[in-house]
Amino acid sequence: MLRLAADENFNNDIVRVQDEGLSASDDSTILEWAAQARRVLLTHDATTMTRYAYERTREGKPMPGVFEVSRNVPVGRAIEEILLLAECSLEDEWEGQVRYLPLQ
Repeated sequence: MLRLAADENFNNDIVRVQDEGLSASDDSTILEWAAQARRVLLTHDATTMTRYAYERTREGKPMPGVFEVSRNVPVGRAIEEILLLAECSLEDEWEGQVRYLPLQ
């Protein structure tokens, strides 16, 4: 099963995560932590988080993946899609990729 993490702005009604001491950390730091922990990052931040994710990829740094979930997606649908991706994905399948939910 795919390992996930969520940044601090992610909707807690969708997924709750244990605080890893990253509150108020910048996006680069969070992506570095996710890479070291080998976790795909869930975010609602399509502006900066995805930009830093693409930057890491261009620089050849590890980036296990980012799923940007639109805030407009109903909670139930977001949960279903995240579970589908988590259960049906291989461990390194999303390396270097940013995907946008809902899936089309």
